[in-house]
Amino acid sequence: MWIFVVEMKCCKYWPDDTELYGDIKITLLKTETLAEYTVRTFAMERRGYPAKHEVCQFHFTSWPEHGVPYHATGLLAFLRRVKASTPPDGGPVVVHCSMGAGRTGCYIVLDVMLDMAECEGVVDIYNCVKTLCSRRINMIQTEEQYVFIHDAILEACLCGETAIPVNEFAITYKEMLKTLNSVTPHLDVEECSISLMPRNREKNRSMDVLPPDRSLAFLVTTEGESSNYINAALADSFLRPAAFVVTPHPLPSTTTDFWRLLYDYGCTSVVMLNQLNQSNSAWVRGAGLFNPLEVPSSEHVSEVEVILTSHL
Repeated sequence: MWIFVVEMKCCKYWPDDTELYGDIKITLLKTETLAEYTVRTFAMERRGYPAKHEVCQFHFTSWPEHGVPYHATGLLAFLRRVKASTPPDGGPVVVHCSMGAGRTGCYIVLDVMLDMAECEGVVDIYNCVKTLCSRRINMIQTEEQYVFIHDAILEACLCGETAIPVNEFAITYKEMLKTLNSVTPHLDVEECSISLMPRNREKNRSMDVLPPDRSLAFLVTTEGESSNYINAALADSFLRPAAFVVTPHPLPSTTTDFWRLLYDYGCTSVVMLNQLNQSNSAWVRGAGLFNPLEVPSSEHVSEVEVILTSHL
């Protein structure tokens, strides 16, 4: 018998409704859940005192278990949201991760350096990190975190604030597109290793458009020796992670995989942005069998029902 002792890194310290912590009552007022972070608003009251005040908890949920975020865009937007919601005459901002070290240090360095860049037009990341580590050990724990800070500051300085009012979009999007093209990295071969495997190459419509391994949408429903690969990547919306599956129009040889993809991810809507011709048809007239899925359809019915006939 194997016995694994799992260490719980952190416990939930806030209520789902109302709870007393000593003589302090905390009430959850509202929760706003977005793709990369959640904002919770609490009312805090102390027994015997009439005053109450609100506390906002900004919970960044997209930092991976190991390493750093792949890009800094989401964290920068999160940081700006926190700063915009914090009154200048309020108390200090409490920042924590599980240990109050690496991630916490990254966040604080970014906050300090962005203020320095705005006020003085320069940044001094080295001395900021050195000072922070003299206050608390391991505030920056790895070289990867140190590099991430530099990349994030560079992105913030080059791109600036990318959230713009709708009425300014028409006059700014071209310049923003130029900036985006200048800072967007190209995918390395190592990042697309799965789509470049010999057995998967023929499943790609173009070898110039490949999904990175980190965002692949893997197939679950299998038939025989069929592969779990499809040229498809998961993408976040503003409110939900993995809200979109991005894929090319299926090839004749990958049409079965396309329907497996829809079944596996519970898709109820397909948005098609290309023209249909005989060479790229992906659905059937009447009914079709895409092992292990049966897809009945009708010219007069707008919905398509997908039935699983077997699941091995």
